[in-house]
Amino acid sequence: MGNSLACFSQNQATKRSKERSSSHSLPPYFSNSTSQRLDKIYPKETSSSTNSTLDDDYIKEQARVAAALLLQHHQQNGTLTQFERSVSLRDPLAFSKKQKKIPRSSSSRPRLLSDSLPQHLEILNQDTELGNLETNHIVLVHGGGFGAWCWYKTTTLLKETGFQVDAIDLTGSGAHSFDSNNITTLSEYVKPLTDFLENLPDGNKIILVGHDIGGACVSYAMELHRSKVSKAVFIAAAMLKIGQSILDMFSMQLGSNDLLQRSQNFIYANGKNHPPTAIDFDKSFLKDVMFNETTAKDVELASVLLRPIPFAPLTEKLSLSATNYGSIPRFYIKTLDDFAIPVSLQEAMIDSNPPEQVFQMKGSDHSPFLSKPHALHKILVEISRIPLK
Repeated sequence: MGNSLACFSQNQATKRSKERSSSHSLPPYFSNSTSQRLDKIYPKETSSSTNSTLDDDYIKEQARVAAALLLQHHQQNGTLTQFERSVSLRDPLAFSKKQKKIPRSSSSRPRLLSDSLPQHLEILNQDTELGNLETNHIVLVHGGGFGAWCWYKTTTLLKETGFQVDAIDLTGSGAHSFDSNNITTLSEYVKPLTDFLENLPDGNKIILVGHDIGGACVSYAMELHRSKVSKAVFIAAAMLKIGQSILDMFSMQLGSNDLLQRSQNFIYANGKNHPPTAIDFDKSFLKDVMFNETTAKDVELASVLLRPIPFAPLTEKLSLSATNYGSIPRFYIKTLDDFAIPVSLQEAMIDSNPPEQVFQMKGSDHSPFLSKPHALHKILVEISRIPLK
């Protein structure tokens, strides 16, 4: 997404895009099996001694983590074996790391987090005090072109910490079997999320998290289901004002982003004499625009699973009220190395529609769930622990 949308005209878009049909094949099914999924995403590499060494190191590190979990289990149940005692003495880092609580933010000043520490060890022993939370249920909403698959690292980390997590495929996204070109309203695009909240039992609340244009979807759901949303988190997301559309938001961005414009292709499923029906990505620009800090393996994953973004929902102005949407605490996470929704645009949205608190992620591109998953996890856990006023 980007300011190319704000400057959209049919003639300009026609020059950038060839007319495409309204039929699009779905991306390969993303397996629910963790082991199968990881095997596909991270296949064994044997082409060089360097890759072999990296795989060996990775396997050893995962073995240490698994051993730490096993030791913790036996210690809690009083069944520590002689073998495990000797291992714990040989590897004190994995077994004697003290529990560390996440500090609570004491002001609205942006907090800076990165992914520089070996957080997989820290997270395993993290005292999140889930029993004291208003809710430990987090619902993740992807951005334009993405799907529930993009949260696989975040979902894993949150579940390991004890959270209940659901990642939603919006209409025509991820594994949802609908053609993006046929989506004509925002309500149709957001329907899987609103259906999920509609079916949530009365009295149950969630923390709603949105990325990119998923922020507008989160806002729409907040307005409809105020009683079921405890907090809302916007990650480099469209945090709109009342009566504003996603296109209006992008018009707030000053200057031009030529790289972002060149990465987008407009699709005219109804013919070039009609408005575009969707926006697709030029895969050759993905690394530079959305994944500039993301590993090559995850960029390849995204290039396979990204789908076109429906155009009509981007033009729809949100009808939000202070009673519903405005009554739910909002938190914003800035991505400081974002080339798709740059910091200047994120700050413009924050200034025009101030949230409760602002966090910022150093070294994060537009996709922190892939490039900085541990730092993102820390912030989400901290937000979950912030008491409501």
